[in-house]
Amino acid sequence: MSPTRPAARKTLDQLRSQRWFANEEIRGFAHRQRMQQQGFARESFLGRPCIGILNTWSELSPCHAHLRERAESVKRGILQAGGFPFELPAMSLGEVMVKPTTMIYRNFLAMEAEELLRSLPLDAWC
Repeated sequence: MSPTRPAARKTLDQLRSQRWFANEEIRGFAHRQRMQQQGFARESFLGRPCIGILNTWSELSPCHAHLRERAESVKRGILQAGGFPFELPAMSLGEVMVKPTTMIYRNFLAMEAEELLRSLPLDAWC
């Protein structure tokens, strides 16, 4: 069995998020302005990896009740590691409350996760 090599670190200009935010054209300006309109300082997301946190927390999903606090802990860890976290809501599928079963909705959740991650300026996600 061969040892696995650690993944090569990307340079700042190779990050997906920087193609959105660091671009000097009008589109990059618009992306930076939208983030600033939401209250994020430019220094928060420029020059840092942007990490998405998909959260299926819901008041109607008892099995997911702890995910709100867990996401806050993950955010703190991402900030401490030098990244910038973005929390994204995703469909909550708590088996206890969903009838007849969550099984019929799991593919929707998978598609939602894929499209969120594909379409947003994220470098990694959890």
